[in-house]
Amino acid sequence: MVKWVIPGGRIPLTSTGAEPEFTSRDRLSFLNTGPEDVDLKITVLYEDQEPVGPYEISVSSRRMRAVRTNDFINPEALFLDVPYSVVIEAPEGVIIQFTRQDTSQEALTLAGGIGYSEE
Repeated sequence: MVKWVIPGGRIPLTSTGAEPEFTSRDRLSFLNTGPEDVDLKITVLYEDQEPVGPYEISVSSRRMRAVRTNDFINPEALFLDVPYSVVIEAPEGVIIQFTRQDTSQEALTLAGGIGYSEE
């Protein structure tokens, strides 16, 4: 099992433009390069609140899946405009990318990065 850590999450509070394509959001993209389907467990950590999770995500073999953290509902929805980090437990062969689309102003901002992993 590999642990991925992605700091620096923050779902922007406001959006400009048509929904859903211009909704401000954070997104996690998962690439499963292995021959088996995988189940991932995600825990969300905040600055001043207890960790929340696990959120469970499945990714089919040799497929990718993108999930907006705005859509994390169970066990509870993520807070908007509050800094957070995620810890993801995943089998080997899974690669994770983080992106943010911030449309709180008319000028669209899109940023991304690869998470840090360790066994």
